[in-house]
Amino acid sequence: MLVAMEGSVGYGIGGARVELEIGYERFKTKGIRDSGSKEDEADTVYLLAKELAYDVVTGQTDNLAAALAKTSGKDFVQFAKAVGVSHPNIDSKVCVTKDGGSSQNKYGKYAEETAKTTSASHNTAVCGGKSFHSSDTNSTKPEVLKHFVEKTLLNNGSKNWPTSTGGASATREPVTNDNAKAVADDLTKKLTSEEKTIVAGLLAKTIEGGEVVEIRAVSSTSVMVNACYDLLSEGLGVVPYACVGLGGNFVGVVDGHITPKLAYRLKAGLSYQLSPEISAFAGGFYHRVVGDGVYDDLPAQLPLP
Repeated sequence: MLVAMEGSVGYGIGGARVELEIGYERFKTKGIRDSGSKEDEADTVYLLAKELAYDVVTGQTDNLAAALAKTSGKDFVQFAKAVGVSHPNIDSKVCVTKDGGSSQNKYGKYAEETAKTTSASHNTAVCGGKSFHSSDTNSTKPEVLKHFVEKTLLNNGSKNWPTSTGGASATREPVTNDNAKAVADDLTKKLTSEEKTIVAGLLAKTIEGGEVVEIRAVSSTSVMVNACYDLLSEGLGVVPYACVGLGGNFVGVVDGHITPKLAYRLKAGLSYQLSPEISAFAGGFYHRVVGDGVYDDLPAQLPLP
């Protein structure tokens, strides 16, 4: 449902006039049914407020990696364990160790450190790491997220997060935030959209506190100063006019939170003088809010149980 109203006052001199124009619009929120087949009006829409969940759902790998790198190892382990317990099918797609290539079914094996070149180099401390040679102690099946958490992060995140460790002359030298980047890559590229939604929910619950932004409606109040001019004014009953305006919109996304935005407006139409004191106007306008559409510092809250 759309509610809108607008009005203006002005002062004219000859064929020119200046207007102060104020408008108000309010849009009800719409939700989508579980089937995804139809939009319905809803009293309230809740949006995930935190970065990790948003980055997973939208597939922003680099942003997710940066956000995970800021997350403590303890918190990441809590999230990973929740994935393993509730959704083992997702657990099996993340941090899957790789075959070294020269051997068949000889996969990397998670350990506290990536192995030295002089040792049995199947040990890796990198999410999704690979074996570098065949030996009897290799893993014959790929290891996954739960093994990474247990053997490499030591079940508490005290080591190898967000960066792996390795001995001198390691087969793979540690790279800053390599584990955070590898996890982000798997979460954004190896999961289905439904699985990403599940992961986003678990991130929100286990790491980010489940905070949401409550949106009941979006409102916009525009305040514009328009400069108008009658294009042809002599001997005509109907006069075309054009206006250019500059001002701002005050956008309300959350109740009690207003964000000002610069805006401009172009108008054109026809005017007809009904009497020396009264004129009628008919026309249209183009209105644009300038900016990137980002609304910062929206208040978040924990949803009621």
